[in-house]
Amino acid sequence: MSLMTAIEVSASGLTAQRRRLEVLISNLVNANTTRPAGTEPYRRKDVVFTAAEPQQSFESAFGEAMGAVQGVEIAQVVADQGDPVKRYEPGHPHADKDGYVLYPNINAMEEMVNILSATRSYEANVQATTAAKEMAVKTLDIAR
Repeated sequence: MSLMTAIEVSASGLTAQRRRLEVLISNLVNANTTRPAGTEPYRRKDVVFTAAEPQQSFESAFGEAMGAVQGVEIAQVVADQGDPVKRYEPGHPHADKDGYVLYPNINAMEEMVNILSATRSYEANVQATTAAKEMAVKTLDIAR
């Protein structure tokens, strides 16, 4: 695997984890969002990752044909199909005729753990990119 391919794979991971963070933060922000009775409340979203071939030249692809190098990309963002949380709040402007308000089924602690996981994955990709960059600089220094 070339150093540029290593950087490209890490960059795909950075992009995917950044998008995952955006989705997770959106979930956290909307945890207590309500909508008028009879309408669907906000649904928790999550990203689905899939393996993706790095974009490289034919020559390098041919040279690494047996290496099975893959990056990551987001295949889709899926909405949680779980039931919303019903809370009895008869004075709430979005309460239904029985006095219940529908809230998104979002667990703030679970979202925070997912945010920490995405942050750690992002940091790991930054470290991998930095290591590949340092190896390229060392290679150039040796070649002088």
